[in-house]
Amino acid sequence: MKLNRESEYGLKALVFLAQQRPGAVFQASTIAEAKELPRGFLAKIFQKLTQHGLLRSHRGKRRGYTLARAPEEIFLREIVEAIEGPGLFDRCIFWSGRCSTTNPCLLHEWFKEVKPRLEEMLTTTTLAEVLAQNALAGGTELCREFAPGLFGAEKRHQPPSQP
Repeated sequence: MKLNRESEYGLKALVFLAQQRPGAVFQASTIAEAKELPRGFLAKIFQKLTQHGLLRSHRGKRRGYTLARAPEEIFLREIVEAIEGPGLFDRCIFWSGRCSTTNPCLLHEWFKEVKPRLEEMLTTTTLAEVLAQNALAGGTELCREFAPGLFGAEKRHQPPSQP
């Protein structure tokens, strides 16, 4: 269940929008420039986020994007599932295409213990909490300490506990 760069970019862009006054409309190109993200790639991500009701697209004179709901009402799980697709929690964090319950990888037992905690964190954490954590960390970028290993950073694993 390793998240790809698309999720990282999408989350950075949503954090940017969450930092703005409610209802503020920004073009994808403005957000891409502010967060140093690839404009075309961000536009494709925004299509997914809009289709899943996380962003609202505005046309005409005031064209651009706003959050569809308050940051307190948008959960990380919604964001990553909108971008990564369904079955996010069915994938192995180590070898996503080759590991399953019926065909476990060598590290399956470790992931099996971590997976419920990761799923709970993504299900219960809001965009507002990510924004607050980012502010506490003193950065304007997504804080990697908030969720170590979530975007592919290396992490050391402890062996599974013995019964």
